[in-house]
Amino acid sequence: MARKFFVGGNWKCNGTTEEVKKIVTILNEAEVPSEDVVEVVVSPPFVFLSLVKGLLRPDFQVAAQNCWVRKGGAFTGEISAEMIVNLSVPWVILGHSERRSLLNESNEFVGDKVAYALSKGLKVIACIGETLEQRESGSTLAVVAAQTKAIADKVTNWANVVLAYEPVWAIGTGKVATPAQAQEVHLELRKWLHDNVSAEVAASTRIIYGGSVNGANCKELAAKPDVDGFLVGGASLKPEFIDIIKSATVKKDD
Repeated sequence: MARKFFVGGNWKCNGTTEEVKKIVTILNEAEVPSEDVVEVVVSPPFVFLSLVKGLLRPDFQVAAQNCWVRKGGAFTGEISAEMIVNLSVPWVILGHSERRSLLNESNEFVGDKVAYALSKGLKVIACIGETLEQRESGSTLAVVAAQTKAIADKVTNWANVVLAYEPVWAIGTGKVATPAQAQEVHLELRKWLHDNVSAEVAASTRIIYGGSVNGANCKELAAKPDVDGFLVGGASLKPEFIDIIKSATVKKDD
């Protein structure tokens, strides 16, 4: 089955009300491929979720950038999956490398988060990826397999999971995994899902790439058979995000 191209925009910890409105205006006025061709999800900071959801064009969706690992309660500063559902926000990003490294989120913790969010009806962009040190030591595939296994151990239904491969050394650094490097890891991840989950999940799960994706490199990356889209950081705050969305047509032309 064909996997629909997926483009996520992770705005991270950026923006004011006015800046957010400007970004949404640019998105709303853009001519992009139809929903049949590409699924677009943008992820503003929590404080702007309702604002963006209220202003954003109906063919684009909204994601939270994180959520708590279980039901809410006495967890100051956290946001629960139930709250995100209550806002009618359909997606959440979990396991981003910035949270894994800066906030020490373990593979198991991320797996628990993914499972809990799914159980509440959220769709999940689950992030995995290796550091530069891990890549240079030749352990890339072992690292991403372990991160994926921690999710697979807790998740039975993959229908609402998008797997985002984001090599940590390429996030915000300007360094990009070459299309060949991205394809190699994506293919190995798909093989891992085939061997450890099921052939059906391997064939249907979208594996997207993140790490300094921009308007200049997106088409070449999108052309790779196991690259099913992108999770875009810095460029998602700029007009070139539209060019990245348009790269979905590379798949249609095959």
